Amino acid sequence: MFVRLLTFAGFVAVAALTLPGLATTYLDRPAKSNTETAARVAPVSTAKYASGKGVRLPADPKGHFFGTFSINGRRETGLVDTGASMIAINMSAARRLGIAVNSLKYNAAVSTANGVVKGAFVALDRVEIGTIGVRNVDALVLPDAALSGTLIGMSFMNKLSSYRVEGGALHLFR
Repeated sequence: MFVRLLTFAGFVAVAALTLPGLATTYLDRPAKSNTETAARVAPVSTAKYASGKGVRLPADPKGHFFGTFSINGRRETGLVDTGASMIAINMSAARRLGIAVNSLKYNAAVSTANGVVKGAFVALDRVEIGTIGVRNVDALVLPDAALSGTLIGMSFMNKLSSYRVEGGALHLFR
């Protein structure tokens, strides 16, 4: 319980500093189809990296990294945000991903660009992108008004062996 509280406190602090500007940028971007976004996710040459599994996400014109993820077996476009402690999903996306949003306990206070909102902790069974897949990933479900899409935060990134930005792209390795 203490670990979750500590994790939540870190998320709130990071969210308070990060989400206001990021959410505005995310809301202002034009919508892309999953097909268009999926075309931007390219496997990294495995011969160059010892881990054998890698994905390359090119930066969009504003320098952000979007990808098409498979979350609990369903496709979802997400913005990779290393400033977010956890994956953050709005209620509409959570429903699409098969999460029963009405049975969740919304008892986590989260600071967003739209003020403090109540969020609910969930554990995602599996999060994948390209050749990379991780299991049992912590996430928060937030109201649609607080978040327009999905943020892929450190609860996913910390399960990777490494990641780096190089040559205008984010390289993820498992």
